[in-house]
Amino acid sequence: MNSRERLLTTMDHREPDRVPYDLGGMQATGIHIVAYRNLRQALGLPMVELKMCDVIQQLALPDTDIVEQLGIDVRGLYPLNSHNWRVREEDGGDYWKYHDEWGITHRRPKPDGLYYSIVQVPLPNPDISVQDIERHPWPNMADPQRIAGLRELAQHYRQSGCGVMLKDPFAGIFEMAQRIVGMENCLVMLASGDKTAEALFDKLLELKLSFWETALPQLAEFVDVICQVDDYGTQTSQIISPGMFREWIKPRLEVLMLSVKRLAPSAKLFFHSCGNVRPLIPDFIEIGVEILNPVHLSAMRMEPIELKRDFGSDLVFWGGGVDTQGILPSGTPQEVKDHVRRTVDALAPGGGFVFSTVHNIQADVSPQNIIAMWEALQEYGAYQG
Repeated sequence: MNSRERLLTTMDHREPDRVPYDLGGMQATGIHIVAYRNLRQALGLPMVELKMCDVIQQLALPDTDIVEQLGIDVRGLYPLNSHNWRVREEDGGDYWKYHDEWGITHRRPKPDGLYYSIVQVPLPNPDISVQDIERHPWPNMADPQRIAGLRELAQHYRQSGCGVMLKDPFAGIFEMAQRIVGMENCLVMLASGDKTAEALFDKLLELKLSFWETALPQLAEFVDVICQVDDYGTQTSQIISPGMFREWIKPRLEVLMLSVKRLAPSAKLFFHSCGNVRPLIPDFIEIGVEILNPVHLSAMRMEPIELKRDFGSDLVFWGGGVDTQGILPSGTPQEVKDHVRRTVDALAPGGGFVFSTVHNIQADVSPQNIIAMWEALQEYGAYQG
């Protein structure tokens, strides 16, 4: 099987020759440039000028040689966005500063800060109005520059036998709303039933739809997986209650999913949320989610055996191959291998599993542990037959 055949087989809930492997297909399955540089050195690959697919998170875009050496099955398309386009770093003294197209201010500590953090949102006033939302200078998500060259790149990936995935240019409706007005203001709006929250969510949905209506007529025929992201979970519970999710977020997410499926009927719909989202999984399935990312192994109620038992006939599990909070950065290579074996044993039977880390591989992960993870996948990820 080539990589795309392997991916399509497992997404059809059948067993391919081995579990497909994703590294860097989207912004939650990636690797920090420090860890990437160390991994290349450990693998004996030449030093090259590193390319980043996400400057804010400092994520490397995997080079072709590492894709081939590690047998990575998925390649990501990265539309131009505030994390990779017109990122102009300004000298802020003790930090680098960046003011993005949304009006958000980010900072990265000097001299070698590992990533950017948001320090100022564009609409922080607790008394924000619907008129403030309407007057805000929103970026143009239908700008054709955002997808310039992606059709040719997607076609190249398809011809090379890889699976292809595509995410839109900004975070989910709930997460992006927090970046615009601040987390506290956003949660207060929801708790009080503020109509301004409706206007904000509707505007973000409108921007997402405008991107997909521009991009998918050009790209859909070469894309196998379309990613939507948001974050609803914490380590123990959810940021907002399931009832609040169903009232405020789910109807808009359903509109988004239906629109994307109409524009790209052959692509599988991938949804990312960190944390404990167990109570929301039936809602995800109901609105058309076909792939859940990640299996957040260290969060409560996200045990892989139980998730596979309860939802494995409806969902493909993407990620959750190894814990990125504890085991991967802090365990021994043997502990990493043992951990990978347990997760593969839980999630791989019958297909429906794409191996990736729970979230991005961070700078403090040793190349020895990344290699141990990969070796365990080769050993335990092959199907019999």
